Amino acid sequence: MKVLVPVDGSKHSLEALKTAIELVKAKGAEISVINVVPSISSGMEDHEISPAKRERVTDSMTRYADEVINKAVELLAAASVKPAHTRTIISESSVPEALIDFAEKEKVDLIVMGSRGMSTSARFRMGSVATQVVKYSPCSVYVVKLPAA
Repeated sequence: MKVLVPVDGSKHSLEALKTAIELVKAKGAEISVINVVPSISSGMEDHEISPAKRERVTDSMTRYADEVINKAVELLAAASVKPAHTRTIISESSVPEALIDFAEKEKVDLIVMGSRGMSTSARFRMGSVATQVVKYSPCSVYVVKLPAA
C-alpha cells in the first residue's frame, strides 16, 4: 500500500501526517510526503511583478516548503517511519492537479490530507484543495479534521 501525505505547515496537515503515521505503522505501508509550491511565473508576463521579484517570491516559498518537509521528516523519524519520497514540487499547474499527478505517477493507493490548509478563509468547511483532490483523485482520499477542542 502506498500512502501520500501533502503537507503545507498547517495544523490540519500536521494532524493528517500523524494519522498517516498510525496507518502506515499498522499496515506496513509506504509513505510519501510532499509539498506543492504553486508557480507564480507562468502567465505573469503582463502583470506588474518583475521577473526578479517572482524569482525571490518563489525562492522564499520553496525555502518554507523545504522547512515544512524537514519538520515532517523529523516527525516520521521520531515514529521510526522511513518515507519513500519527500519532496517539494514547484507546479506550473494548480496544487490539486500536482497532487493528483503525483498520485497517478507513483500509483498511490491512499491520500491522507488535512481538511483545510494554510488559507485563513472560514467560508468553506473543507478547503478548496481538499475538495478538488477528493473529487478528481485516482485513489481513495482520507480527509483529516482537527480534533474537537
